[in-house]
Amino acid sequence: MVLASELSLDAVLLRIVELAVDLTGARYGALGVLTPDGRSIDDFITVGITPEERAALGDPPVGHGLLGALTRSPHPIRIPDIGADPRSVGFPPNHPPMTSLLGARIIGRGTVFGNLYLTDKQAAEMFDEEDERVLVVLATQAAIAVENARLYDETERKGRELQRLQVLEERERIGKELHDGVIQSLFAVGMNLQGLATSSGDTETAGRLDAAVEDIDRAIRDLRNYIFGLRPGILADRQLDQALKEMASEFGARTGIVTVAEVDNEAASILASRAGDVVQLAREALSNVSRHGDAATCRVSLRRGDDGLVLEIDDDGRGFDVDKTSWGMGLRNLRERVESLGGVLAVESTPGEGTTVRATLPS
Repeated sequence: MVLASELSLDAVLLRIVELAVDLTGARYGALGVLTPDGRSIDDFITVGITPEERAALGDPPVGHGLLGALTRSPHPIRIPDIGADPRSVGFPPNHPPMTSLLGARIIGRGTVFGNLYLTDKQAAEMFDEEDERVLVVLATQAAIAVENARLYDETERKGRELQRLQVLEERERIGKELHDGVIQSLFAVGMNLQGLATSSGDTETAGRLDAAVEDIDRAIRDLRNYIFGLRPGILADRQLDQALKEMASEFGARTGIVTVAEVDNEAASILASRAGDVVQLAREALSNVSRHGDAATCRVSLRRGDDGLVLEIDDDGRGFDVDKTSWGMGLRNLRERVESLGGVLAVESTPGEGTTVRATLPS
């Protein structure tokens, strides 16, 4: 999965971690991106902990203990008990308890960009070899995304024309790597899961495996679209209103949260040229609902408002105190994307009464 210039690196890396957690059955997932000199962690993306838990942890880890060992190790690390490992330096205050660990380096062209790791396999005492293979494939995606983003930043300083030529050349190289390596590996994982679903005698297990295969297929489609700077796959041959309604339907089927979409056709028509960004906004907001909301119902709406065009995602989940909670990675990504479109993001939430995320975009 690689970024076109207009896409958020954090959003792509977050999706990689989410996919790793879903496919391996981990309780927690994290991705640490190192600074260019490799001496400290520059960005730290987490899945599985609440915004309150993330805020209580303070600064990101510095990369000592097992994280440092993982950065130096040429092979993935898979252990049943973090606390019993002699390389462990323990957890900081307020850190959620974690036991089993699976980690892999994010490395590209000999450079270690960071670590991708999972903890607490929920259905077993530790992660298995298939989990390790999946994580290595996804770590390769993360490396390509970070490498491409850093290349873009570097070439931007060298001038527009030189930048354009280098990015095109790099995209061609990365596109070949994606097709011949990462996409084919993901396809193979999907085929294996599909075979397991077919042979499984448990209807519930087969259903979850089928859902995982659909997630992989969707990721492969988005990989191909992102590398060429295209819109998300859900928009292919569809209007924005249809895409939002289909996204809501897919989200409800996958999560069990009753989800409806209410779309004003005129508002959707006005935003046609920004449809890709609108879909990404809705997708990221729904991802937050599934991870943190504990909701039974959710609504996605697009309408005309007094101050512009309004995309709103509200749920009846557990909510949180907006004044006492720092903005986590998911909400920060939403705010940055909305502001890049010249809009304003508002979040309204009350503990026990749900959350509303509202993006007001210029018309």
